[in-house]
Amino acid sequence: MLERTIITTLEGTKTIHIPEWNETYHSRHGIMQEAEHVFISHGLDQIKTSEISILEMGFGTGLNAFLTLFKAMEKDLTVQYYTLEKYPLNKEEINELQYGALVDNKKAEEYYQVLHQADWEQEIRICENFTFTKFKADFLELRNLPINDINLIYFDAFGARVQPELWEEDIFKQIFDCMVPGGLLTTYSSKGSARRAMQSVGFKVEKLSGPQGKREMVNAWKR
Repeated sequence: MLERTIITTLEGTKTIHIPEWNETYHSRHGIMQEAEHVFISHGLDQIKTSEISILEMGFGTGLNAFLTLFKAMEKDLTVQYYTLEKYPLNKEEINELQYGALVDNKKAEEYYQVLHQADWEQEIRICENFTFTKFKADFLELRNLPINDINLIYFDAFGARVQPELWEEDIFKQIFDCMVPGGLLTTYSSKGSARRAMQSVGFKVEKLSGPQGKREMVNAWKR
């Protein structure tokens, strides 16, 4: 497994850095502004039903699941959340990130730890309206997992510069097949080859203004 270190972003929050790739789990400009812009504002907020199935491709630090949990409580949404992660963080990394302090709620740290400590391949109920299942699996194994009828995809893979295979047609075909008609994929990347791969499997792709530090991002709808 590649070496991981923890760095501080420009907004003062922390993220994981992989020195060998010079790649970070979140934007160096800040984890909160990126997650809120890409996955909440242009993802969760775009789904107009109160019962939502979400698949996150890349659990990583757990930030997207953590923020979605509190957004679901705020908006009284019922969320079924699935996520894939092949290389989970260790306990020391989880504690050093201090993400429980990012949300003003007395149970925030408890919820953050539960997300990470949950058994793999086991559905758990984090709170009344948020059910969570994580799979220790490679993205390419999606077609073999019991995940279907997804409304919203958080596509948060490492960039195509370091893992181009995660931005190719086969991945997007597997995702497309597990989604409901009208479902949405949202991602921070607007790389041309990735957009073309999405379009080739049937997604309607639109470029949007990106978060701080990125000119554009993408929403892709299953037609």
